[in-house]
Amino acid sequence: MTVDIESLMTEQRNPKTGNIDQLSTVEMLQLLNDEDKTVAYAVEKELPNVALAVDKVVEALRQGGRLVYIGAGTSGRLGVLDASECPPTFGVDDNVVVGLIAGGDLALRNAIEGAEDDEEEAIRQLQNIGLSAVDVLVGIAASGRTPYVIGGLKYANRLGVTTVAISCSPNSAIGDIAKVAITPVVGPEAISGSTRMKAGTAQKMVLNMITTAAMIQIGKVYGNLMVDVKASNVKLLERAKKIVAQATGIPLEQAKEFLEQANYNPKLAIVMIKKACTLEEAKMQLKKAHGVIRKVLSMKQP
Repeated sequence: MTVDIESLMTEQRNPKTGNIDQLSTVEMLQLLNDEDKTVAYAVEKELPNVALAVDKVVEALRQGGRLVYIGAGTSGRLGVLDASECPPTFGVDDNVVVGLIAGGDLALRNAIEGAEDDEEEAIRQLQNIGLSAVDVLVGIAASGRTPYVIGGLKYANRLGVTTVAISCSPNSAIGDIAKVAITPVVGPEAISGSTRMKAGTAQKMVLNMITTAAMIQIGKVYGNLMVDVKASNVKLLERAKKIVAQATGIPLEQAKEFLEQANYNPKLAIVMIKKACTLEEAKMQLKKAHGVIRKVLSMKQP
């Protein structure tokens, strides 16, 4: 199959880096760094569209739906990475944010280039996870034309799923298909066609924004503290203690005592301290407030 890629922004040659192979190491790195500096500004221009996506994700999560990422190659790996970080960071179940990649898990460590051309594989994978209208599907493709992602978005649209496209190419195919299009235009890569560079950085920034902002809105953050972090190892236990101490103003040792009483759940420990209540009372109040600490604190004492 012949594909015309001449018009794709991600495939253009960068006029600023034409002699990069003749530079010293420091000069080479300076050029790469200069190109990377432009990424945040490209993402900034898309914040209104990112906000639309976040609001859709929040709506889905509150209704018991999921956020599902789908992509191939670097784009797919970034989606899987963001999904895999959500459970330990925000304390959500493993199936709340799901990452799918063309070629399956083997493609996480190995390049399976042909997999991105299979629209049907995307449909099969989405059927396997039981994609439904209550979910949000985010298709990620730097070029905006990956068949695997196109197939997944089209299938999701037929189900009535909210679809979002993240690409770095203006007027992309996936942007036309999805209900929300996020298009940070980062320009040509420093090395022609290597979309793991600026395009990959832009995609990662957007994915981080979507999950972080959504988790804040559903109560996984208090102030700027990750109050639902799972204390599953020594580092995270220390982090949980620090979070409880910072949120309540008590010493670390005392925070540890409350954490132990709360089965190492920082959110419960914080409510116990701030409301001067028992573990069971904290559970009941958080349930009433849909897990949002600020709502608990604004509730009148019974």
